[in-house]
Amino acid sequence: MRNKMKIKKGDTVKILTGRRDDKGKTGEVIRVIPDTRRVVVQGVNVATKHQKQVQSQGRNINPGIVKFEAPMDISNVMLVCPKCKEATRVAIVRTEDGETQRKCKKCEALFD
Repeated sequence: MRNKMKIKKGDTVKILTGRRDDKGKTGEVIRVIPDTRRVVVQGVNVATKHQKQVQSQGRNINPGIVKFEAPMDISNVMLVCPKCKEATRVAIVRTEDGETQRKCKKCEALFD
């Protein structure tokens, strides 16, 4: 069964916990991994990887130091409401036509 997640790709989130320099930052969600309940946020939780040169299937991967955004747990981020610009909890509501939408718990604005 797939995990339902209230944060989607393209949302703006605020980092609640984590590294000292990342805490309090806001960024856009690049990728959501529902199986492990993790998200990748642009410019946050940047990891460094030392890459060897690899040849496989006729392609070359260049050596060097590569920086990339590592996934972080979804409980460490909170969605930022586009209307009130504050980090808020999210409610799932059903509309009259039967679709589900996300709603800000503070200002009650609909997201989608």
